[in-house]
Amino acid sequence: MTSTDDHTAGITKVAELMSDSKLCMFTTVGRDGHLLSRPMALQETEFDGDLWFFARNGSRKVEDIRADDSVNVAFQSGTAWVSLSGSAEIVVDDVAKKKDLWNRAAAAWFDNGPESTEVVLIKVRAEGAEYWSAPGSKVSTLIAYAKSRITGEKPDVGSNDTVDL
Repeated sequence: MTSTDDHTAGITKVAELMSDSKLCMFTTVGRDGHLLSRPMALQETEFDGDLWFFARNGSRKVEDIRADDSVNVAFQSGTAWVSLSGSAEIVVDDVAKKKDLWNRAAAAWFDNGPESTEVVLIKVRAEGAEYWSAPGSKVSTLIAYAKSRITGEKPDVGSNDTVDL
């Protein structure tokens, strides 16, 4: 497989594992150097290596990104987990993109609509991801753990891999 094929396969796998996640934990580096995570809603768009979020201009997360663009975005859905690292950019003036991503959930948080300068987008450019994917359901994972306790064998808890994006 060529590196282009590997890259495309990596993006596809990460996108598949994130597809059922509506919320994530979004982590920034605070101005004091500490990590700060908060739940955020991912905007629905096809994952091509970039993630999009709405935020309030001047909020702590926006100011953190302006000081240090390193971020981590963590997802969990069913029996899959994805930790995605990258760099973030604050997008203020792209009203067309804000309108394209605007939805009822965003409207619930922001009163003045996508044209408002109060509303900014956070664009995360993914640089790498690590994922864990367990086979079957949560019940089958629990059964695998129980079986391992009885047999002394390591449980089959699925796959783990890293992906350069």
